[in-house]
Order: sequence, then C-alpha cells, then structure tokens
Amino acid sequence: MENFRGCVMSSCIKPTVQLPDKSPVVLLHCFDSSCLEWRRAYPLLEEACLETWAIDVLGWGFSDLQKLPPCDAASKRHHLFELWKTYIKRPMILVGPSLGATVAVDFTATYPEAVDKLVLINANAYSEGTGALKDLPKSIAYAGVKLLKSFPLRLLANVLAFSSPLSENIDWTNIGRLHCQMPWWEDAMVNFMISGGYNVASHIKLINHKTLVICSENDQIVSNQLSVKLLCELQNAVFREVPDSGHLPHVENPKQFVKLISDFASGKLN
Repeated sequence: MENFRGCVMSSCIKPTVQLPDKSPVVLLHCFDSSCLEWRRAYPLLEEACLETWAIDVLGWGFSDLQKLPPCDAASKRHHLFELWKTYIKRPMILVGPSLGATVAVDFTATYPEAVDKLVLINANAYSEGTGALKDLPKSIAYAGVKLLKSFPLRLLANVLAFSSPLSENIDWTNIGRLHCQMPWWEDAMVNFMISGGYNVASHIKLINHKTLVICSENDQIVSNQLSVKLLCELQNAVFREVPDSGHLPHVENPKQFVKLISDFASGKLN
C-alpha cells in the first residue's frame, strides 16, 4: 500500500467524546467481518467512559475501495497506522478477536509506539497464512470467494461460533454478510487470499506490551490450548476465561466482556 497513490475513505465508528487523559480503546474485527461485529459491546464501552473506536480493517467492512489498493497484510497494517496517526494520535488499547488478534499482533510488532496495551480474544495467532489457497488460479479463487459469502456457509460458521438459538444465528448471519455486498469485496478478498495472509507466530515473543488474553469456555473454532500457549509466550500477559460463550464473547456476553476491558484499562487486572 505504500506504493498506492490515492485516498481510502475508511469506515469506522468514532467515539462521541475523546478523552485525552486516557488511552483510547480501538476495536478490530474478525476475518472478513466489519465494525458491526461490535454493535452489542460498543455502547457499553462508551457507558463505561472509555473512548472507543471500532475500525474496519482494509479490504473488509464498508470502506470505499472503488480504486482498489492492495489488501495484503502489509497494506492492512499500513492503513491502520495511517488512520491511527491521522485521527487517534496517541497510544491505544488495541483489541482483536480471532484473526483480528493476528492483525493486532502484526501491527504492534511493527508499530510498538502506537500501542499502550493489547487485548487478544480467542486469538488465531498461530495460523500460517492462507496456505495452499495463495497458489490457486484466480478463477478458482473467485469461485471460492463467492461460496464464502453464501448464506448457508455463513450460517454454518455462526452456528460454530455462537452458543445461541437459531433465530439469533440467522440475525447475526444477515448482519455479518452486509459488507459482502460492497462491489469491491470479491476483488479485495481474492487479493488477500493470494497474498499469503498473515504469519505472526515469530512476533509473539517479541511483544512486551501488557496484554489481556481472553478465551471462551465454549469456543468451537480456536482451541483454548492456543490461548494458554499465547499466554506463556507473551512477555507480560494476564489470562481470563469468559463462561457460557462461544468464539465471539463480545457478541454473546458483552457485559462481562466490557467489564474485563474496563478493569484492564484501569489497571485492575494483574
């Protein structure tokens, strides 16, 4: 993206009030999701008097990408840094669930000065990029991406992610697919896929920021053992488990999640 000439109209949810004496909380989202993922937790974070931003990672969400930039890991990182440098301007508490945790680790390893603390939720930090998908012919890659946005596949992913009734899973599926209707979405997804994705395992031991590692009691997607491994490899981390939650505790159990974030931001978790 450093060679991309042009502006990106980046989509995000901005805080109603900025609090210069506190570190802002910046929320990333999961793989191929959007800031709407935070619709339950965001209002509670603001009620807890936390300056909160929810940002769409480049290539996902609702940013205007009519002039499509590269959407590989380096470009996603650079885009987040430019947004931070332009609007947030001070060290943040960076929150990432699932692949969003990988994005957060990648960003922090490159721009440590931009981060005060980290929150990694059911972190998918040990995956080795997109694997063999990067070698697919483009025609097959586009076919796979079309399947990825289909309602049945998205519904199945939500059934695995949430310990919730079918009616709620259908609602979350409909909301979770909205950004897939953006005209650039397929191109951005294929671009990310063939770029090789993220591989941040070697960065983990280098991070010395205070980190809250959160895992869910009933996560069916990322093993809790990986969260324990992450805890052991990070230099300065604490661990909390959210009961009665699946892969996305900030969606299923937002009150408990926000309590953890608020306590961590204030220094109450050790």
